[in-house]
Amino acid sequence: MYSPVKLTKKYIQYYWQANNSKGHGMHSPFVFSFITKVLNDTTAYKDYARVEAMRQALLQDHTVIEVQDFGAGSVTTNSNQRKISAIARHAAKPKKFGQLLYRMVQFYKPQTILELGTSLGITSAYLALGNPQGRLITLEGAPAIATAAQHNFTRLQLQNTEQVVGPFENTLENVLVKNAPIDFAFLDGNHRLQPTLDYFEQLLPRIHNDTILVFDDIHWSLEMEEAWRQITAHEAVRCSIDLFFVGVVLFRKEFLEKQHFAIRF
Repeated sequence: MYSPVKLTKKYIQYYWQANNSKGHGMHSPFVFSFITKVLNDTTAYKDYARVEAMRQALLQDHTVIEVQDFGAGSVTTNSNQRKISAIARHAAKPKKFGQLLYRMVQFYKPQTILELGTSLGITSAYLALGNPQGRLITLEGAPAIATAAQHNFTRLQLQNTEQVVGPFENTLENVLVKNAPIDFAFLDGNHRLQPTLDYFEQLLPRIHNDTILVFDDIHWSLEMEEAWRQITAHEAVRCSIDLFFVGVVLFRKEFLEKQHFAIRF
């Protein structure tokens, strides 16, 4: 992973090179709509308060659990013994991005939503609440974290969430077979090059024209930047949107030429 100093330098470079977030001069109707109706939607949806109240409770929960880490590891500790409060503070996506995912799901109304990496279920809750008529299947490798997440789903009375526990290499293919096609996927379960590419390749036969894939931490490390480069270069990808901390991939045939956008967020 990049050091905080290097990541900050990369963000500054991205910020000055990226398009502004107002949509001015944007010729793609889809991307213009994404910017103006999703990215810049400042509505204080009531579901935000529900999820953030849960986050605050988790930040005060000092229960220690055993964590099996199947990805690139924690930024803050090498120990498998971790407090729930520390996981909530360091591993959960900030509300800015959880709420962006909520707005994306609310706006595009995907029916089958896949998440790789449940963690404590904060982002999962945003995804599930974004479209209560849809269905979220969320995968988590670590049993203790999955148990904590399930408790949080019960706390929020989520009725449209199914959790699958186990290493992704053992669970993902079966989930895809049972639930294809996938309308929306958020990939946050592994921050290494080959696994990220493998998940993408597994997803490709189960997508359709309107599928949206969101990759987390695309500039987190040299490996993740290379994964993002290879994914956006794939012939099936028609458009990609770099928001620095997350990347959005689209397959819509209405993009007659491959397009890549970096947009400030």
